[in-house]
Amino acid sequence: SMTRTYDREGFKKRAACLCFRSEQEDEVLLVSSSRYPDQWIVPGGGMEPEEEPGGAAVREVYEEAGVKGKLGRLLGIFENQDRKHRTYVYVLTVTEILEDWEDSVNIGRKREWFKVEDAIKVLQCHKPVHAEYLEKLKLG
Repeated sequence: SMTRTYDREGFKKRAACLCFRSEQEDEVLLVSSSRYPDQWIVPGGGMEPEEEPGGAAVREVYEEAGVKGKLGRLLGIFENQDRKHRTYVYVLTVTEILEDWEDSVNIGRKREWFKVEDAIKVLQCHKPVHAEYLEKLKLG
């Protein structure tokens, strides 16, 4: 089990990636929620002690989405006031897709490509903070 890490204000430190099919950044990979399997989320999770946010983001998408790729820019640090999370969100261009991956095997997690506009709509219902990542991306 993982040691949770918190920043000075007591926010849990998280890292996530918007995983794109290409440099065009018009199709993004979402994964099913472990808690609500019919809902889609941006892959991400808690940072471990001594872990860099970029390294944590890459590790999380490998575990949750079964992809590897080229880590790009930090899109921003997003705050979830309700859950007291602060998430470092990176852009990643996918170069490798694994057939079987940790969360697929262990919990039956699914993944699917969405056009950015569709991903925003899908996320706005259940994960408005995740939708904000893509809205920020679109604003440039």
